[in-house]
Amino acid sequence: MLAKDIKPGAVVVYNDAPVMISSVSVQSPSARGAATLYKFRARNLVAKTKVDITLKGTDTLPEADFQRRSVKFMYADAAQVHFLDETDYNQYSLDNEIVEDERPYMTENLEGMVAMIYNDECVGIMLPTTVALKVIECDPAVKGDSATKRTKPAKLETGLIVHVPEYLTQGETIKVDTRTGEFLSRA
Repeated sequence: MLAKDIKPGAVVVYNDAPVMISSVSVQSPSARGAATLYKFRARNLVAKTKVDITLKGTDTLPEADFQRRSVKFMYADAAQVHFLDETDYNQYSLDNEIVEDERPYMTENLEGMVAMIYNDECVGIMLPTTVALKVIECDPAVKGDSATKRTKPAKLETGLIVHVPEYLTQGETIKVDTRTGEFLSRA
């Protein structure tokens, strides 16, 4: 896969290990004839470490050979989060540190969650791009403020705090972008 085609969420092989790309930044050349540099921030899915990769636009990285399995969130304990494979009912467990970025978006009924299986071991979880979460705590709505762009903090059912428009009230369900953590719309 060409460096210029790699997007966040892609899983590629780097130093003989699968890495998931979390962010991409492009550095344009300042001199004529210089190459554009692509800087990737990634997470090694086996060693569980962060990796920085810098490539030219024409450099390539092979795609990682792994399976994507549809899973459902079962429960979390003090050390691990547990998932159930929806096709063969295998159970996968991941340490809390591995899924700490995804955890605030997980609910029991979340559809579209995918486990990444590499060498018969679950190495990570991919969430859908949007999730519906219920607002459990926020300031009351003020009549007449619906036309403004002001926001207020709202605590969601998973403990995540998101800035929402002032017209939203406690008990409403909203859509949240799992990549940025931002409010998108009412659900």
